[in-house]
Amino acid sequence: MNDVSKPERATQHRVVQLLCQELGYRYLGDWTERANNAPVEEALLTAFWQTKGYTPEQMSRALTTLRSEAANPTRTLYGNNQAVYSLLRYGVPVRTGAGEQTETVHLVDWEHPEANDFAVAEEVTLNGGLERRPDVVLYLNGLAVGVLELKNSRVSIGHGIRQNLSNQLPEFNEGFFATVQLVMAGNDSEGLQYGTIATQEKYFLKWKEDEADNAGYKLDKYLRRLCSKPRLLEIVHDFVLFDAGIKKLPRVHQYFGIKAAQAHVQRRQGGIIWHTQGAGKSILMVLLARWILENLPQARVLIVTDRDELDQQIERVLGDAGETVYRTDSGKDLMRQLALPSPRLMCSLVHKFGGQARGKSEAEFEQFIKDVQAAPSATYGELFVFVDECHRTQSGRLNRVMKALMPNAVFIGFTGTPLLKEDKATSQEVFGGYIHTYKFAEAVEDKVVLDLVYEARDIDQRLGSTDQIDQWFAAKTKGLNDWQRDELKKQWGTMQKVLSSRSRMDRVVADIVFDFATKRRLSNGRGNAMLVAASIYEACKYFELLQKTPFKGRCAIVTSYNPLTSHITLEETGAHTDSDKQVIYNTYTELLQDVVADPHKTKTETYEQQAKERFIKEPANMQLLVVVDKLLTGFDAPPCTYLYIDKSMQDHGLFQAICRTNRLDGDDKDFGYIVDYKDLFKRVEKAIAVYTSELDTSAGGSDPQVMLKDRLDLARERLDAAFEALHLLCQPVLPPQGDLDHIHYFCGNTEIPSDLQEREPQRVAMYKAVVALIRAWANAADELEGAGYSPQDVDRMKAQLKHYLDLRDLVRQAAGETLDLKAYEADMRHLIDTYIEASAPRKISPFDDIGLLDLIVKTGIAEAIANKLANVKNNHEAVAESIENNVRSKLIKEQLTDPAFFERMSALLDEIIRLRKQKAIEYEEYLQRIATLTRQVMSGKTDDTPKQLNTPGRLALYNNLKAWVTTNTAGQPHAPYGGNDATVAMVMALDASIKEHRPDSWRGVTAKEQLVKQAIYNVIKDIDAVNRIYPIVFAHKEY
Repeated sequence: MNDVSKPERATQHRVVQLLCQELGYRYLGDWTERANNAPVEEALLTAFWQTKGYTPEQMSRALTTLRSEAANPTRTLYGNNQAVYSLLRYGVPVRTGAGEQTETVHLVDWEHPEANDFAVAEEVTLNGGLERRPDVVLYLNGLAVGVLELKNSRVSIGHGIRQNLSNQLPEFNEGFFATVQLVMAGNDSEGLQYGTIATQEKYFLKWKEDEADNAGYKLDKYLRRLCSKPRLLEIVHDFVLFDAGIKKLPRVHQYFGIKAAQAHVQRRQGGIIWHTQGAGKSILMVLLARWILENLPQARVLIVTDRDELDQQIERVLGDAGETVYRTDSGKDLMRQLALPSPRLMCSLVHKFGGQARGKSEAEFEQFIKDVQAAPSATYGELFVFVDECHRTQSGRLNRVMKALMPNAVFIGFTGTPLLKEDKATSQEVFGGYIHTYKFAEAVEDKVVLDLVYEARDIDQRLGSTDQIDQWFAAKTKGLNDWQRDELKKQWGTMQKVLSSRSRMDRVVADIVFDFATKRRLSNGRGNAMLVAASIYEACKYFELLQKTPFKGRCAIVTSYNPLTSHITLEETGAHTDSDKQVIYNTYTELLQDVVADPHKTKTETYEQQAKERFIKEPANMQLLVVVDKLLTGFDAPPCTYLYIDKSMQDHGLFQAICRTNRLDGDDKDFGYIVDYKDLFKRVEKAIAVYTSELDTSAGGSDPQVMLKDRLDLARERLDAAFEALHLLCQPVLPPQGDLDHIHYFCGNTEIPSDLQEREPQRVAMYKAVVALIRAWANAADELEGAGYSPQDVDRMKAQLKHYLDLRDLVRQAAGETLDLKAYEADMRHLIDTYIEASAPRKISPFDDIGLLDLIVKTGIAEAIANKLANVKNNHEAVAESIENNVRSKLIKEQLTDPAFFERMSALLDEIIRLRKQKAIEYEEYLQRIATLTRQVMSGKTDDTPKQLNTPGRLALYNNLKAWVTTNTAGQPHAPYGGNDATVAMVMALDASIKEHRPDSWRGVTAKEQLVKQAIYNVIKDIDAVNRIYPIVFAHKEY
């Protein structure tokens, strides 16, 4: 068999061989026909327990507990899986009798991987709900811990991921996944992706290790890495997290970051972990803290952070793992707890730590450090101190205070940015060198975060023109009727007033409103934005202005300000004007008047928590957050797409702020966009230069790069590349590159059935390139001149764009692929309606959704040509080849369902084509003949077909048995169905026999397929005929 077209089963056979022969898994067999396949194979588990010496009573009680936790009907799959994971990791507590001590029955021998029973089964039939059959299931001591769906190399991994997800639905086999830890999908062309239960498709991960090894399939390479016995046990034991209703596995950089940190910890050596913004440092801290506490009996962990959210996450996740987290309420409380043997895990917010160092001169501070070093605080046990964003510690003062207070502690710093010169000395003095780095460029390449696009805006120049008002109004009123336009004029009037205002802040607000009306991700409600103000006062003024725009009710201000009357006691001057403090106080007082404070929270904290939750979960209802400092670090909101900066920022603060926008959030989010009103780009460039030069060389690897691109430069780059790609794709078309030449290049010769299939890659590439051009054009269409194009360039590109759109339609029709482009239609209509045609709304053809052949049958060939082939209707050759290609495509697609009929139709088509090319018939006669043939092909029968053959299956059996029956009727029984027609009689008997004896879900199950073949043989009594007819029966869903 051609290796390129090998079936999925060949890949599966190779994968199972790899697991058994290379990784040492035991082969359990093909479990297609095996009954009662379960997530806990009790016989296998009991056999493992027996090797560990557990008593029958202990095993029985442990099994009862395990069954109960895995199938608790009152919990979700997440709840049951979490309960089973706890038993898997820590063992099953059992007590065999009253007064007996509780003992632990372990499900896994974590210390000795080879002492466990690793096994693999394939085609595991699941019957808990609707029947499904995972390709490969990995068993650990009888517990199903891994599921792998495989696809052939021509089918996307996404199909396997979605199959895994649907298998976990209640109506399918949700219960089977109660024990599963690793959910995988793979094929030979794309490799392997992994997740766990309920992992959304967009969050499935790719492993990356030993990239230079390119010897075999990536699928095999990464199965060896992930599913080797020690690695699989390690991932399940040390790297699984249950966090706020989501089960998580590590990305590859998190795994190797933890491994590097573990080596440092074992040597009692500190250091710095630099993983770029958005790469998941919080998970890293939680995993490392849990590992230290479990592996070092005398260890204690202190986590110092400036984020309440991280504090809460650590408390929540480690609490689920059975660790008690103590949150200190002051520096003195922290020192007191450090001197005691417990708690082992503590969290402290940075502002509660080192307060005595603040406000001192350099000389005073140095003396303070000497005093502390002379009498350090007493600490109990081996202390490990994690410091989040370790560079942000008052220019290194806090780092030195911590080192002086706890001289014997091991310090591990976490940062999302490389150390700058001013941080480097103090940070490395306290922490040491880099433990592990994962830079921005790597994260973008691995698709962990998005690239950033930068745009500087000069407010006065950009908004001084009324053109922007016209654009905004056109965008907002497109597609509305006159009454709706009149209603909108009230809002437009407000916009006109705001846009013409001389106030700079008014103009910033207007600019943001304009973006939300015209930028697709903002206008469709999928994305939102943050506005960074220079002060709380300016944030309040912005918030006040936003209330007069469409943002009213859809924006919030987050600054942590809590209004107290003491703030304004001395502010009243009697001049009937508000001071800055009064503006802030009044804004917040009005804002919070209807807010009911949650327990243990102020009104401000309650309001801001609600705003943040809506910003993340309901981007269409919380479109804009106005911030000053808060949320610029450690706040992950995937919908956030734009960051508007109206505040002077630099270095770490600037880089961390702009990284708020680069979190992944679906395929329609291509970049994080930075809009800069303060002309900070020079500072960004300077920061990048510093980042590049100041990386610790001991970390190895390439220099860090922050890929900020100017938006218009990027838009031009993408548009030019899209045009160039299409030009190169069409370059091989022979001169004069007319309609027929393009059809020949993209579709081939209509007389050769394989041509269309062989040239499919060219057509697919062209379709995708047109879509890329449409999107690139839509992103730049409003500002082509700003991107550097002259009016002549714009006219030329519009003509080219129309040419490629027409070419796409021509090829689509000629190839008979009218349904394949539905995914692109929304972009097409958006482009044509918005940017190409300025004409009045046009009537959409009533035949838009009908294919060419269906239209010939429905309306006649003349009407079909007028509706579907209008662009080439005067070119008889092009019309003929388009129709012939559509008919040929139908014949090829349906060949297996009725070989005899479609072979006869193919011969008729070849004859019609021959007569046309020899000009033996006139064009009108050609059209009549091809129309008749089309009707027969679409109906699957000729005009003389017996009436009893009223289903596609019966028709196919009749067409393929007719010649055979004619020569083999002697001795054949006659059923009462078909009168004197022996073929009809046999077909009706065969149809009845198959439907009577076919088992449910028989396709793909060898034993059940044999029963269907037997039912065919009972009527035909001829093995060769059975083997010829069986594929036809298999292809028809009515059987």
